[in-house]
Amino acid sequence: MPLPVEVLIIGAGNRGQIYSFFAKDFPERMKVVGVADCRQVARQNLQMKYSVADCNVFDDWRGAAARVKFADAVVIATPDRQHKEPAVAFAEKGYHILLEKPMAVTVDDCKEIVAACMKHNVILSVCHVLRYSPAVVKVKELLSQGVIGEVVHIQHLEPPQGAASRCLNCAVEQSCPYSAKKLYLEGVKNGHKGWPVSTICEGADVDIESVTKALCEGPYGRCVYECDNDVVTHQVVNMEFEGGVTAAFTMVAFTEKLCDRSMTIYGTKGELSSEGQHPVKVFDFLTQTKKEYPLDYSILQQTQLRGHGGADYYLMDSFIQAIAENNPSLIMTGPEETLASHLLVFDAERARRESRIIYCNRTE
Repeated sequence: MPLPVEVLIIGAGNRGQIYSFFAKDFPERMKVVGVADCRQVARQNLQMKYSVADCNVFDDWRGAAARVKFADAVVIATPDRQHKEPAVAFAEKGYHILLEKPMAVTVDDCKEIVAACMKHNVILSVCHVLRYSPAVVKVKELLSQGVIGEVVHIQHLEPPQGAASRCLNCAVEQSCPYSAKKLYLEGVKNGHKGWPVSTICEGADVDIESVTKALCEGPYGRCVYECDNDVVTHQVVNMEFEGGVTAAFTMVAFTEKLCDRSMTIYGTKGELSSEGQHPVKVFDFLTQTKKEYPLDYSILQQTQLRGHGGADYYLMDSFIQAIAENNPSLIMTGPEETLASHLLVFDAERARRESRIIYCNRTE
């Protein structure tokens, strides 16, 4: 396929904008040729940045899907519940697909997306970005080399007394650790206009006025104790795989560091640990020595896609290269593997809601 790979952006919000950065940084490899978003400001912002023709700008993805295929690939970065319909529609048109995670919010929708992509022989890459991070790639490399041997083994909170429904007019805001005023408004006052402040404003401009308006009128300014958000604040998932290997996944919202992931893998010969962008460490049980494996982030000096420890760049790099070379093996999260991981998560959520052990792939 001749370069650059031509891409249509469906959903011009935070993630849609980030993935489109690849076209700015590497115009010889990727070109944004279309955009669809129900918000006028969002789609016009992307249109202006990438000089998209008026005929390829849509206020609904259905308008783009109704057209004769005019791009090589589509980036679907719509809200989670709006993934399935465009993914199936564009797969049927023959577009290769980069799909924001989660693939969908029901088992049946996930299966339908995978079936459509396989039926129409299109590349599907789901944005499990951390699988592409240098740290995770290094961990997989070291495990494949056997450096540690074989692997063995919401609570309801009441609002503070005197709290208001919104942070900006709350009498106890100063003593609240979850104050939206501290998290967003203080940040922009100090010159910080990137994530997460950039995600709460409707327009392209991030300033004190737009952030204040968002906190007064939008969902991010509401009292955290009175929100209808039912996403868990902390969770522990214990898993046992075939062969007796066990794994424990812990997610906690209340941490000093933002978005840092850490992992420890125990083997018969040693243990391996990784945290954030720090070197991967391996401790040898026999020699009682520790070795560090540094990570190379030099490529990130050439791109704006530095989120998730550089994984945003490596995800897009793999996707564009896979299309250019017609080589789906470059995708770490293709249809079948992604479906299996989603089904595991759905089972974990059933276990949480039903307070019981779930045996995967069993009819219950």
